[in-house]
Amino acid sequence: MGKEGSRTTLANTQSAIKRIRSSERKRKTNQAHRSRARTYLRRTRQLIARGNFEEAEVMAREATSALDKAAQKGIIHKNRAARSKSRLMKQLQQARQQEA
Repeated sequence: MGKEGSRTTLANTQSAIKRIRSSERKRKTNQAHRSRARTYLRRTRQLIARGNFEEAEVMAREATSALDKAAQKGIIHKNRAARSKSRLMKQLQQARQQEA
C-alpha cells in the first residue's frame, strides 16, 4: 500500500500512486470549471427573476463562455452545454416578452 500524503492508498506501484496524484489534481480543476459554469447559470437566473435584463444578458454571456470552456475541455458534454445555453436564452427571452 502506498502512502499519499496523510492518506493510505490501495495502490502498490509507483505508476498507480502517481496516477492517483494526477487524478486528484484533475478532479480539482474539473470541479472548479464545473462550479464556475453553475455559478454563472444560477446568477443569470436570479437576475432574470429580479427583472435586471441588461445585467442578466451580460451574465448570460459569461455563463455561455464558461459552459463552452467546460465542454471544450471535456468536463461536460458538448450537448449538455448547448442544452444549458439554449434553456438559459429561452428563459431570458420569455421573461423579456412577459415584461413588455
